[in-house]
Amino acid sequence: MTEPPRPLKRTEIRAMNETLILQAAEKVFAEAGFGGATMQLIADMAGLPKANLHYYFATKEDLYRRVVQNIFEIWLHAADSMDNAPGPAEGIGAYIDAKMEISRRHPDGSKVWASEVMHGAPVIQDYLETTLRDWTKGRAALIQRWIDEGKMAPVNPDHLLYMLWATTQHYADFGHQIQTLNGGKPLSDRQWKAAKDSVKTMILRGIGVA
Repeated sequence: MTEPPRPLKRTEIRAMNETLILQAAEKVFAEAGFGGATMQLIADMAGLPKANLHYYFATKEDLYRRVVQNIFEIWLHAADSMDNAPGPAEGIGAYIDAKMEISRRHPDGSKVWASEVMHGAPVIQDYLETTLRDWTKGRAALIQRWIDEGKMAPVNPDHLLYMLWATTQHYADFGHQIQTLNGGKPLSDRQWKAAKDSVKTMILRGIGVA
């Protein structure tokens, strides 16, 4: 005889509701922007009463910052593979793989970030001036070390990072354009692998890594 499922704990219910809200908010903010999004739209998308949103997030700005923080933290962790890599082939190659996979799995989060920055980062400027700036300095120093060790061509580390971001995030921010050019169909698993391999090959060859 099958035992009845145990009742969910309050912490489990909270975690499930937060996940529903954040997923819905990511999509609404990506489509409508911060100004066009409303807590009611997000509640409808999540399938929850509006009062539930205000229970977890007091204001729309609180919810927006959490969405932005989530994608930002995912991006930051994508570079963990660079830190202990023996060289740029392994480190930058793994970083490209991770960033491409994030664009595939979190396209709406990437669009929210891109829209925010293109509008002058009115809500998350503090992230850019602190966490992102420190992260960029650290990774630029790592790339410079590889250059000094003769493991890659002497390129500007900052501009290499900008190019990596622009190329990998293009697959999220301009996903509709790519899908249109792909006959109106999303990229298949095989096409995503080909895209990753192509981007890695072109960038690594461009910085003098076999």
